[in-house]
Amino acid sequence: MSDQQKAREEVREYRMKELADAAGITVRTVRFYRERGLIPPPRREGRIAWYDSHHLARLRTIAALLERGHTLTGIADLATAFESGRDVGEVLGLGEPTEETPVRLTPAELADHFEGEVTAENLATALELGYLATDGDDLVHVSRRLLDVSAALVREGVPLSAVFEAGRQIRAHADALAELFATTLQTHATGASPETLRPLAKSVVEAELSMAMDRRLRDKPAQPSS
Repeated sequence: MSDQQKAREEVREYRMKELADAAGITVRTVRFYRERGLIPPPRREGRIAWYDSHHLARLRTIAALLERGHTLTGIADLATAFESGRDVGEVLGLGEPTEETPVRLTPAELADHFEGEVTAENLATALELGYLATDGDDLVHVSRRLLDVSAALVREGVPLSAVFEAGRQIRAHADALAELFATTLQTHATGASPETLRPLAKSVVEAELSMAMDRRLRDKPAQPSS
């Protein structure tokens, strides 16, 4: 879809038949989705119901998720989790310094990253942890690096729920490390800028973690030969 087409859709309102045609489905299907709560109620002007770009985006998301094997019940659960999430401004603290690059995703694109693992429970956990935030009809992952490594772990067979649990524990340790470095630097390097000290702290943690992995792998018992 071209930018010009998107711009026209952003300001357009549709009657039900027009909305159905734009989404490539039947009026009966639109009505069914509305009754199931999969799309929000339309704006009413007298006896006329008006739908907008939000409804169209939701219908396209439903179609994409159905193509990926999700059921209507599962999509309804995902929508509920989606709508209960914090918005992007609250999660990202817009204006705060960060080295992470946020990634905007549709729910269908998120499903492509974590095939078979995007459940309402996992989505709710990601929103709770602040890995994901909502922005209109889209989701925003707070970190390209975390998104890529989480998807890689899932492809290696690690359940997404286990990735989240590991992330929860790592965050507690990371917060403790950040507090340790912040205290040390505030005490002994009062004249240095945070942007100078941040990479030094990261290098220490990366080196120690690398050596810890070396020790872990070295001490791992050998697998018996068959």
